[in-house]
Amino acid sequence: MSTISVPFLLLIISILSTVLLMFYVLSKRPLVQLQKSFLAMLACVSIISIGVLVQDIFIKYTDVQPIYFEYFIYIGTCFLPVAVFFTALIFKNTKIKFEKRYLLLLIIPVITLLVLWTNKYHHLFYIRFTNNRMADAIFGPYFYIHSIYTYGLLFISMFMLIRTSLKTSGVFSKQSILLILGTIIPIVTNILGTLRIVDMSVYSTPISFTIGIVFYAFAILKFNFLSISPIALQKIVNVMSDSYLVLDTNNNVIDYNDTFRKTFKLEDADIRKKTIFELLDSSKNVDNFKTTYYQAIKDKKTYTIEYYEVVANKYFNLEISPLFNKKVFIGVLLLFKDITQHVLDIKKIKDNQDMLMESERLASLGQLIGGIAHNLKTPIMSISGATEGLSDLIKEYDSSIDDPEVNSKDHHDIAKDMMSWIEKIREYTSYMSDVITVVKGQAVTMSEADNTTFDVEELVKRVDILMKHELKSALVYLKVSVNLPEHTILHGDVNSLVQVINNMISNSIQAYEGKPEQNIDLIFEKHNDKLYISVKDYGCGLPKKVKDKLFKEMITTKGKNGTGLGLYMSYSTIKAHFGGDITFESEPGKGTTFTIILPL
Repeated sequence: MSTISVPFLLLIISILSTVLLMFYVLSKRPLVQLQKSFLAMLACVSIISIGVLVQDIFIKYTDVQPIYFEYFIYIGTCFLPVAVFFTALIFKNTKIKFEKRYLLLLIIPVITLLVLWTNKYHHLFYIRFTNNRMADAIFGPYFYIHSIYTYGLLFISMFMLIRTSLKTSGVFSKQSILLILGTIIPIVTNILGTLRIVDMSVYSTPISFTIGIVFYAFAILKFNFLSISPIALQKIVNVMSDSYLVLDTNNNVIDYNDTFRKTFKLEDADIRKKTIFELLDSSKNVDNFKTTYYQAIKDKKTYTIEYYEVVANKYFNLEISPLFNKKVFIGVLLLFKDITQHVLDIKKIKDNQDMLMESERLASLGQLIGGIAHNLKTPIMSISGATEGLSDLIKEYDSSIDDPEVNSKDHHDIAKDMMSWIEKIREYTSYMSDVITVVKGQAVTMSEADNTTFDVEELVKRVDILMKHELKSALVYLKVSVNLPEHTILHGDVNSLVQVINNMISNSIQAYEGKPEQNIDLIFEKHNDKLYISVKDYGCGLPKKVKDKLFKEMITTKGKNGTGLGLYMSYSTIKAHFGGDITFESEPGKGTTFTIILPL
């Protein structure tokens, strides 16, 4: 038995390498398109290598004609360029939709096999065949057609592979270098042997193609098997402040950056080979995410949801972007934009606003208490005087019981006087009851909306009761003008509307800057199914800088004595609780008119 040659040993190693790669690829189920095309490449190289190996063994120990093995070898040789082309096409586009025109690529390979298998009848492929040295073979005319097609398709494929890698990874990346070497080695080897520039063994072609395939494997098999993740691009995305995930069509995670892993406190093993729903299962709002996820794919557009992750204890704006290439769905990009600090800032602002609003409510409550003291003082004193008058009448009636000079008419007169005092007490207690009702509505339920129906008369009555003390103290007169149908009905929280009107009246009082004997007009009108409530003064007016910012932010003309919350809250209340609006007109030195517009 002759000694095993080095080329023969390399051929065996090549076969083992391709077979191991095939098993490795097959273990990565479910297979994506790039894996399937790569498997086709491995299968073609395996056919070539095994065919050459079996051919060499049989011709040494049997009388079988070597050309028969060539028939088998060329199955791999003919279809290898097609497999390489599809690998390059998928590598470039991530995923393709198979079209009928791709079948044209199989015409030359099929004709080549038919010409080769019938070569003994026409010698169009081989005029003389030898299996020992490529230089000893004499080729027929069709061989060159086959060669031009084969090398042409290989060159196009290699160009696509290298160009795609250079665009995404860079000239000096490991991926690009490996693809370039994997391209040059088999093509140069085959051309040198075919053109008889270098005397080569028939082992050279399968060995060189195996080496090229191994280089491809290392170039393309980065991170997850046959998932395209270029080196330079990966470095860029790993320093991104936002987390991202790339999913395939089966919802499996195929790529992510270090930011995602660190933010969500996960290891690589926790992420790989998991679907997105398994990965985000701990989230409170995973159901909302799942619904939006499938809706984004269905509508072929990006959706954004607010997403809270329990484990990371963070809030995100999650962008769900389906990925399509020439209308073919190839996966989904998830971009997690951390908005935790924004959410906390908004909460802090809201808490501070609530505190300011509570301060304003307390200030209003203090104003109410002053009004209560004044409004209740007069009727209480009147009731006290009435009780004294009743006491005197009771004494007079008691002493007249045994007086013979007192007749029935006198008794009736005394009873009439007593009834007069009682009517006055009843009037005063009714007024006190109204004051208590109004104050209870404003003070006890200040923070609660009480949506009811009420008429304008009730609204005016409450305003009058609550503002009477402040108006009297400032020596300012409120003139009410109701130009509406009787018992016009409004809907909403009457207490909130009273507070808004009272705030405007208070501002009008302050606009007079302490000048007595001034007027404020409170006007109710209806236009086009809308109620217009105007509070008009003839005071100093508003400065331009205040007018420009009014209702947009908390601004005051009172300096340290004001917060600017009054009108700001009033505008928010009318907008939110009544679906209305507030407008104003003001001219320095001539006065200001605020108008509340409410739908009826």
